[in-house]
Amino acid sequence: MIKINEGGITAPQGFWAQGVSAEIKKKDRKDLALIYSTVPCHAAGVYTGNRVRAACIDLNREHLQDGRAQAIVVNSGNANACTGPQGMIDTRRMAQLSAELLSLKPRDIIVASTGVIGVAMPMERIEAGIRQAAQALSADGGHNAAQAIMTTDLKNKEIAVAIEIQGVPVRIGAMAKGSGMIHPNMATMLAFITTDADISGQCLEKVLKDSVNRSYNMISVDRDTSTNDMAVILANGLAGNPVIDDEKGADYQQFKAALDYVNILLAQMIARDGEGANHLIEVQVKHAADERTARLIARSITASNLTKAAVFGKDANWGRILCAAGYSGADFDVDRTDIYLGTEKMAENGTGLVFDEAKARAELEQEKVVITVDLKSGDSEATAWGCDLSYEYVRINADYRT
Repeated sequence: MIKINEGGITAPQGFWAQGVSAEIKKKDRKDLALIYSTVPCHAAGVYTGNRVRAACIDLNREHLQDGRAQAIVVNSGNANACTGPQGMIDTRRMAQLSAELLSLKPRDIIVASTGVIGVAMPMERIEAGIRQAAQALSADGGHNAAQAIMTTDLKNKEIAVAIEIQGVPVRIGAMAKGSGMIHPNMATMLAFITTDADISGQCLEKVLKDSVNRSYNMISVDRDTSTNDMAVILANGLAGNPVIDDEKGADYQQFKAALDYVNILLAQMIARDGEGANHLIEVQVKHAADERTARLIARSITASNLTKAAVFGKDANWGRILCAAGYSGADFDVDRTDIYLGTEKMAENGTGLVFDEAKARAELEQEKVVITVDLKSGDSEATAWGCDLSYEYVRINADYRT
């Protein structure tokens, strides 16, 4: 059984965190976070699929070659992407200073940045922020850390859960940020996960990749994949459970279910908090011939600007849904496809039905709008999440840099 806990990123044993204001872009706003484990951790990461990527992505790949880390330093307000050789120098300095303050080696530090692209890092302020955060690390600092990684987010995103593995309590804590530049293949989103589970490095890497594919890679806000996206997990083993080292074992499956729960919930929070969004859109593709087909169609519909605009306008335009499925690249039989908006059936066997406009509009007025596509061709399914496209999205992104 998965139980919701308090504490966010610091809920697992041995994890401390803090978020402070370094005034990187704005005053009186938390914008630098530090996460620290009192003991070394197995670690794994998944990163953006964008060929244009921030220096921190390359540094983290280098640092995680040994599958170990003990701390994460994150700044918001500046992406440190497309900043030339100085960008890597500044990223390494963030790792080096964090390591010095925590009595660690630089390779044990993960670095993340998010914010405006192409602007040099204000390193004097960032270094002061790292020093301040290191001095204030606390088991109660998770909420501040979650606030410090936000950019255009309206709400902080954090969660903690507890499970039992062979009778031993195990906790998972997490925080994420994301509101715009969100699209499958690591949606700008960051996700940081901590756990006190004792799990092998190989199992940790696999479970994170699989979970990311079911969660963050199934959301879309605006069809833009950022330069800085990443999901990183640290596992310090302090729970003392029997080590999880068998991908086919019951313990692994139990841990995976809890991690999926955490990441899917955070992914939904990101989609719901999409810039200017009024509605979370959930697309369920059922009875597909295979999982790939279901995933392609679900992702295509959530990314469709016409579908998103129709949801914003409360226009039950089911044709846009079917159209998005058609250009997804998936092979399916249109003449067997049914489409539902909530409980209202809009199309059957690829042909429109006479439906109740009032009931359809009522479904579009829900905070979560559920679209179901039934392919009637197999037993596979997939779910993706997105949000509506509003006038406010254009306003926010028209002057993001300034």
